[in-house]
Amino acid sequence: MQLEGWMLVPIFSAILLSFSLASHANPVEIERFYEFNITRSQVTRLCSTKNIVNVNGQFPGPEIHLDEGDMLVVKVNNQVPENITLHWHGVFQNRTGWYDGPAYVTQCPIQSGSSYTYKFVIKNQRGTLWWHAHIRWMRATVYGALIIHPRPGSSFPFPAPDAEVPILLGEWWQSDVQAVLNQALASGGGPNVSDAFTINGLPGPLYNCSGNDVYVLDVEQGKTYLLRIINAAMNTDLFFGIANHKLTVVEADASYHQPFETDYIVITPGQTTNVLFTADQTPGQYFMAASAYAAAVPQNPFDNTTTAGIIRYKSSPSSFFSGLPRLPAFNDTRKVVSFNSKLRGLLTEELPTVPVKVDRHLFFTVGLNREDCPRGAPNSSCQGNGGRFVASINNITYVSPRSSILGAYYTNKLMNVFTKDFSTKPPVKFDYTGRPLRNLNSKNGTKARIIPYGSSVQIILQGTSLVNAESHPIHLHGYDFFIVGQGFGNYKKKYEASFNLVDPPLRNTISVPLKGWAAIRLIANNPGVWFMHCHLDIHTTWGLDTVLIVENGEGPLQSIQAPPPDYPRC
Repeated sequence: MQLEGWMLVPIFSAILLSFSLASHANPVEIERFYEFNITRSQVTRLCSTKNIVNVNGQFPGPEIHLDEGDMLVVKVNNQVPENITLHWHGVFQNRTGWYDGPAYVTQCPIQSGSSYTYKFVIKNQRGTLWWHAHIRWMRATVYGALIIHPRPGSSFPFPAPDAEVPILLGEWWQSDVQAVLNQALASGGGPNVSDAFTINGLPGPLYNCSGNDVYVLDVEQGKTYLLRIINAAMNTDLFFGIANHKLTVVEADASYHQPFETDYIVITPGQTTNVLFTADQTPGQYFMAASAYAAAVPQNPFDNTTTAGIIRYKSSPSSFFSGLPRLPAFNDTRKVVSFNSKLRGLLTEELPTVPVKVDRHLFFTVGLNREDCPRGAPNSSCQGNGGRFVASINNITYVSPRSSILGAYYTNKLMNVFTKDFSTKPPVKFDYTGRPLRNLNSKNGTKARIIPYGSSVQIILQGTSLVNAESHPIHLHGYDFFIVGQGFGNYKKKYEASFNLVDPPLRNTISVPLKGWAAIRLIANNPGVWFMHCHLDIHTTWGLDTVLIVENGEGPLQSIQAPPPDYPRC
């Protein structure tokens, strides 16, 4: 296939306080307070009871609701032996990177028995985001929805739904997730897969011993519902649909998009997608379902199962029960292309302007590598195609430091933490999406790229097939970005002439296509240290990560705020 240049609800506590924040141009009207207790509790799924790490005894965790312009305050009490951090996925963290959450990037972890209070303003954002743990696969069970409602007095740019429903797509693991991670690292190969995909924490009736673990959404005939869909799965892109019902996409990653109708959506780990559907079919029960998309023949174990929930019409004696929705096959890349190409930004006065001219060009290769098996090492530790799987950006495998990069940068104490010499382009030019003559062994490092404040930045994300060609959901902390172009094969400068600079989709997580590339643009107007990584957790673990540091601008409103007094120490 050659498509060059294709374009594209429980809350623990809430205290409402009126106050003004002098350091922001717009006064904050409401402070919303939540207290999160990180504990272990017994949860039963698939007829098996597990003791899992979660928040306030809930799986998934508590929903957070607030309005655009509010300040969110979350006190996190770590009551488990493991260290923890929380990331507020998609939140800009305007000058408040201390609260962003990735371990050893913007903070040291919250130690067992300790607390940390995250405190930041939700500014110029509304829609569906989410929060999750950001350390050693803890997000497998520690995650929840973060819903930002429009400011009071404002509304959606589409007819208001009769109800709004979060749909969190995740997984259930019978094994201890940390043991799965440790086994993969010890073997040098891919990790074992989960035992089931889930909808709002429930696997649905298609798995063995799961008849009682079914999410049911009761609807009324003729009413319209806004589904706020979040992919919280660890390592799998997912298709989602509802039998006999059309979906209308209206938002992605908390940015409004031009509405379009579809039978299915595709959503990568980290992404959110809001859809409208109307209960306009014969009263009865209809399956909603999610199944996996794997861009290529997987190198790792692969879960090709389907999770299902039920849409149940109220006040209906009908016994009608639908079959499953017709979702694409697990390897149907054409359907993925078709869906993503329909996404177009909804132009409003509040949106940032698409950068037309660019003064910072970055070219990042993203993909898997293989380390040679060390001489004398047992075969059991070299299960990655005769070596050990690693991942890299520009052939650098990211190594997590032992202290906070943001703390080191802010205090100018960089020694033994990171260096500022991450390359703007790959060190070796080759046929990125073909089969090279040899494997390029990556180099280990903790490197960052410095970007001056206010720069217009273009990043080409070029997939590689050194070990195996895969799609990669790349997430950038601290920013939304415009997806101005995508295509298959190796990126060429001439493709820039066909970039969409009129209404490109605005997102925080981009799926770099199988054997292809993606072009994103942004204005670097949020100073801080921002993690950029693949949201397939095994790829992040293997080192498909880097750090972008946006320098301070002029004056305090363009500079990183001082660290909070309870900032965790390593």
